[in-house]
Parts: sequence; structure tokens; C-alpha cells
Amino acid sequence: MRKSFAAAALVGSMALTGLALAPTAQAATQSQAQSQATVSAGTITIVNWGKFFSSDRKAYTTGRTWKSGGVVHTTWHGFDKVGGKKGWVWFEYYKNGGWHKFNRSWDGKFTGGFNLKGAKKVYTFTCWAGKFDNCGRKFRIY
Repeated sequence: MRKSFAAAALVGSMALTGLALAPTAQAATQSQAQSQATVSAGTITIVNWGKFFSSDRKAYTTGRTWKSGGVVHTTWHGFDKVGGKKGWVWFEYYKNGGWHKFNRSWDGKFTGGFNLKGAKKVYTFTCWAGKFDNCGRKFRIY
């Protein structure tokens, strides 16, 4: 677990100083906003993703995903540009032969995270003003 946090801190500091590795080719469902960096201290690959907007561009999410010890870790940040209504982020993942999904809401700014043991694929999309309203495109983040 400590290696995961150390690796995340190392990549974060590399990105701030401009030493992050160039973006790599991603699957067609992934955004150009994603970049991938491999930490040389171990076998951890961290994918920074976002800004993934709602269809009306009033809310967006950004974050980072990595796998360590068979567990997929994700931290995310939600931003709502207009007060009064909530932004929603949805996560869908494939595990044990089936698809599962969950969501989180926020008003203003919010930071969250989760861990998924055994997940094979993870997708996300952002909505604004309701769970199913003004939803943006779906992107693969792992």
C-alpha cells in the first residue's frame, strides 16, 4: 500500500515539474485527455484521466487510476460550474463475469475514491442536474 502512495506521489511530482512521460496510445473509447506514466520503482501504471464533461459542460470529473496487488485504485475530483444543482459521476466496472455500476453526487467541488479487487475494466461518465440528466460520453479509465 505504501508503494502505491509513493508511486502516486512520484508521478504527481513528475507531472508538476514537466518530467511526466508522453501520452501513449489508448483505446478508441478513451479521451486524448488521458495520459499514462509508468513508475520505474515498480510495476505500477498510473493513468491520469479527465476532464470528462457532462453533455451541457456544466460539470466535469478528472482523476487517476492505477492497479496494485490485484486491486484497482481510483481517486477522482468532481467540479460543478453552476451552483444550485448537483453533478453526478458514474462508474461502471466488469468483475466476476458481470457489469456493475455505482454513482456519487456533489455540489461545487468534491474529491472521492474507491478500490475494486478483481476488476477487469472500469468506465466513467459525468451527468449534471440529475442522476440521468445531461450525461456526457462514457470513457474507459482502466
